[in-house]
Amino acid sequence: MTVSPRAGVLAGLADVRAVPVDRGGALWRLSEAGRQLDANIIRVPPGDRVVRHAEADLDVLLCVLDGSGELETDAGRQRLEAGSVAWLPRGSHRALSAGADGLAYVTAHTRRPGLAIRNASASAVAAVPAEPEGGEAACLLNRICPACDRPAEAIDARYCTRCGSSLAP
Repeated sequence: MTVSPRAGVLAGLADVRAVPVDRGGALWRLSEAGRQLDANIIRVPPGDRVVRHAEADLDVLLCVLDGSGELETDAGRQRLEAGSVAWLPRGSHRALSAGADGLAYVTAHTRRPGLAIRNASASAVAAVPAEPEGGEAACLLNRICPACDRPAEAIDARYCTRCGSSLAP
C-alpha cells in the first residue's frame, strides 16, 4: 500500500483483504513527515494471539477492520468483530487473540520518537532506529518474526517458535 503525502484516503479495506489471511504483522503504517499521529494496520493470523502486555506511555485506540477475535483486559474478555472500537488507556494490560478468520485492526496513538517500521522484504517487517522524522513500531512489533510473520508468545522471546528465526532485540 502506498501513502499519499496529502490529506485523504490512505488505504482501503480491499487492500487489507488482499493480503493472505495467514500473513501476520504490519500491513500498513502511517509514515508522513511532520505528523503528530502514529497509526498501523496489523493482522494476527487465525488462532494466533498477542500476549498480555501494557503500553506504559500512550493511550491506544484500536479499531477492528476485518475478522474477529477477543480482547482481554483487567476488566475481563470482550468479543472483537469488524467495526469494534476499543480504547486502551496507558498502563492498562491487554491481550488479543484472533478467531478462525484472523483479526485485522488499525491502531492509532500520539506519535513519539523511537523505532520506525520498514519492510525488509515482501514478507518481513523489521524495527530499525528512527530517522529524524521517525515514527514508532506498533505495539509489540519487535516480536513479529521477520521470516514467517508470526507474533512471539513470550515477552522476552528471542526466537520464533514456528520457524526458529531470531527475533529483533
